[in-house]
Amino acid sequence: MVDLYSQYHKIQKEIDQAMHDVIRSSVFVKGGKVLDFEENLKEYLNVEHVISCGNGTDALQIAMMALDLKEGDEVITTPFTFVSTLEVLALLKLKPVLVDVDPNTFNIRAELINSHINHTTKAIVPVHLYGQCADMESLNEIARENNLFVIEDACQALGTEYIFGNGMTAKAGTIGDIACNSFFPTKNLGAFGDGGALFTNNDELAQAMRSIANHGMSKRYYYQQIGMNSRLDALQAAILDVKLKYLDQYVMARQSAAEFYDRELSGISGISIPARVSYSSHSFHQYTIKVPGKRDELQRFLNSKNIPCMVYYPVPLHMQEAYQYLGYRKGDFPVAEELSEQVLSLPMHTELTHEELNYIVLAIREFFS
Repeated sequence: MVDLYSQYHKIQKEIDQAMHDVIRSSVFVKGGKVLDFEENLKEYLNVEHVISCGNGTDALQIAMMALDLKEGDEVITTPFTFVSTLEVLALLKLKPVLVDVDPNTFNIRAELINSHINHTTKAIVPVHLYGQCADMESLNEIARENNLFVIEDACQALGTEYIFGNGMTAKAGTIGDIACNSFFPTKNLGAFGDGGALFTNNDELAQAMRSIANHGMSKRYYYQQIGMNSRLDALQAAILDVKLKYLDQYVMARQSAAEFYDRELSGISGISIPARVSYSSHSFHQYTIKVPGKRDELQRFLNSKNIPCMVYYPVPLHMQEAYQYLGYRKGDFPVAEELSEQVLSLPMHTELTHEELNYIVLAIREFFS
């Protein structure tokens, strides 16, 4: 699904030097390369604050804690996403309220949200799934009208551009009140281990999140609030800082591979290629097709040809055993449930060659012939 070593090999000297610099400095936690990376990512995103942390799940938890949400407060999100989005709400004893997704974009349907808002609703958490933004203008308008926070789960969308109705653009993760990002190795900007970050233009929220990520400290050994220990270590920051210079190239490489898939797969009956929207570019963290009725057969066939492919995600969150306590049942979110039986993600990374892409496409054509 990914070729991380080939990506590293192209910039090996820069990565090795950056790691060596950290080791020589012996500044492994906070300071040094961590601050450099935060500053450079802030400039790339054109956002006021970047707060690094241990991973994307921690980022979501820190965001919720910074908003001072109380037990029982309701947070609206999607059932078709990685578990972290829901997991954090459960851990903090918040009440997840789920809204179905669009069958083409896989993202939360803004027009369904209003009917789920009540006096205990405090926030909306849209997920920019697979690398394409949710309808943020509509979501922000709903939030303004109802005095809600918007927390972008942008873990799969770093490098994606959002296009506003007036033609202005902004990076995914800079449009809501807070955004959360993951630097898991396979992400658009991936570390050599775990890592995460939060983005915001709000000074007070930034101060709170920076404190929460560092045990709730205001200054050393003075604790204003209950916090957690979630830090991006300097070695990962140094690696990410090097790779950040190439992020736009990485996104373009993914988009180029996606264009090849589009061109070669669009004529095959039985497959739906990823939909595009006018308000967002697509950074293709995943290239995900829909294969009604034959998804599992196609997956087995491709695996027999040594072509990896994955299902993200095979069971929507409301049907997972851990979340039965929410009271949802099969049939409550028909689109998410249908997608879980249809989606298949093909190999997608920055190092895909024409030969590899062609081999994958020929195998798919063979299956449907």
